[in-house]
Amino acid sequence: MEKKLKVGILGGTGMVGQRFIALLENHPWFEVTTIAASPRSAGKTYQEAVAGRWKMDTPMPEAVKDLVVMNVNEVEKVASNVDFVFSAVDMSKEEIKKIEEAYAKTETPVVSNNSAHRWTPDVPMVVPEINPEHMAVIADQKKRLGTKYGFVAVKPNCSIQSYAPVLTAWMEYEPYEVVATTYQAISGAGKTFADWPEMEGNVIPYIGGEEEKSEKEPLRIWGCVKDGVIQPAQSPKITCQCIRVPVLNGHTAAVFVKFKKKPTKEQLIEKLRSFSGLPQKLELPSAPKQFIQYLEEENRPQVSLDVDFENGMGISVGRLREDSIYDWKFIGLSHNTVRGAAGGAILCAELLKAQGNIVSKAER
Repeated sequence: MEKKLKVGILGGTGMVGQRFIALLENHPWFEVTTIAASPRSAGKTYQEAVAGRWKMDTPMPEAVKDLVVMNVNEVEKVASNVDFVFSAVDMSKEEIKKIEEAYAKTETPVVSNNSAHRWTPDVPMVVPEINPEHMAVIADQKKRLGTKYGFVAVKPNCSIQSYAPVLTAWMEYEPYEVVATTYQAISGAGKTFADWPEMEGNVIPYIGGEEEKSEKEPLRIWGCVKDGVIQPAQSPKITCQCIRVPVLNGHTAAVFVKFKKKPTKEQLIEKLRSFSGLPQKLELPSAPKQFIQYLEEENRPQVSLDVDFENGMGISVGRLREDSIYDWKFIGLSHNTVRGAAGGAILCAELLKAQGNIVSKAER
């Protein structure tokens, strides 16, 4: 059997870091060998560092309990132990940019869950089923960084996963105007009800920075690689509102769409059910077999019934119907910390490995 790549988790004690560790347990290609976090956690075993703060439904994997947490700021030391890293650090945007590029310059690829590099022109921001070709800008990024193997790649915002794949499946009908409202789970803020009791029975109609990300990031995903950078698409125009709701996991979107070409309901549903991409073709370990499911029941999708579709890596859609002002409207649902965060980043890393962008340091 091929030897597994050694993986480091930067920011491994936070909620997304914990999700990375849970999802990577028994991964066929990757093995978590290093966990790095803030100086206050460094020197403790992972079990000690996270004592009383493990937020996953599944138990902490035995393989990581006794790993001694390293200081994420000791870049060379951490990088020397791994083939590549996942980044989920909790820092300012400028600090994240700096530290992720510092890791890349040690010839260690960085696959990031953070937003800091999403608009760096030569950093690919990828949903592997939608825009795997954007990984081509890595060659230009390496020239800028002066690296042979090191680079940064990112996954997009969690809230767009419930509608951007749907719109992608419908692109031949030329959607040009979209109104979306997302109803976002508290785990998107790294919280549970235990540490955010004021969210119980409550709705907060504001999530800082989320609406701009939700309107702009899909356009970058639908853009093209030109002259070594990503050129964002100009259409469709998206306007969005983002609301925090008392749900632990799962972002729901209510979406209205206008099309230049006029599809039937049957055509739209067929496009969803048949939509797949490179991860399915390559049979990547984390790829859902069915990327998007359409549910006929009028009260679906529901978080409690559908958020874990395809182990949280699939998208659920329902209530597709004609609208009196727009052409069509629908409800979408995605798992925000699996497909929308750690799981999406793991799928990106699998794609990067399959493309030859991530290789074992021992085999270079």
